[in-house]
Amino acid sequence: MRIYKAKDYKDMSRKAANIISAQVIMKPNCVLGLATGSSPIGIYKQLIEWYKKDDLDFKEVVSVNLDEYKGLERDNNQSYYYFMHENFFRYINIKPENINIPNGMEMDEKKECENYNKTISDIGGVDLQLLGLGHNGHIGFNEPEEAFERETHCVDLSQTTIEANARFFNNKDEVPKQAYTMGIKTIMQAKKIVVVVSGEDKAEIVKKAFFGPVTPRVPASILQMHNDLTIVGDEAALSKI
Repeated sequence: MRIYKAKDYKDMSRKAANIISAQVIMKPNCVLGLATGSSPIGIYKQLIEWYKKDDLDFKEVVSVNLDEYKGLERDNNQSYYYFMHENFFRYINIKPENINIPNGMEMDEKKECENYNKTISDIGGVDLQLLGLGHNGHIGFNEPEEAFERETHCVDLSQTTIEANARFFNNKDEVPKQAYTMGIKTIMQAKKIVVVVSGEDKAEIVKKAFFGPVTPRVPASILQMHNDLTIVGDEAALSKI
């Protein structure tokens, strides 16, 4: 485990973007596992900036995203497909056919999970997986459970997650109740994992996840077992370790 301390969110984003850009430069046809949410937005902005300066080329890169809401059309502004295009893909030269995100409109859960597992297998697995860290230790939509979920699966979102997401929708009834997500086994099979975390409100879960016992009650704790794990956090998030 490597830990890089950053001064603030901007510095954290730049440090993490450096790691990702090095991966792209060293292996132009690499497979990047990407995440959504507020944590990686600064990283994507930095990568876009370097791309515009001709420092990076994404034309051979393949991407796979961690998760997607079930039941949302791709053009819905709350879908993760929409998020990735608006915050990253539309500004770089990644080929549309090299972008992989779970199909939230596939209602057959078994079919979609098998399809996504096959997609990841067919492209040779993930070279670098980017992750954020939830306040309860979740990674992707892998929430605290009695056991670690293995491969792509459909999860019932917790009531707290649904309530937290309600502010993004016109009313609570529109909030998705389920999501497709990569499982812990799939994440752990990535050759390299980079976790980004910022803010004092994440300090306690950073301590639990990376310096506490490995338990499915804190899903991110399994990352302690990975042989190439890098944590990039700002001073506030790393204040308790």
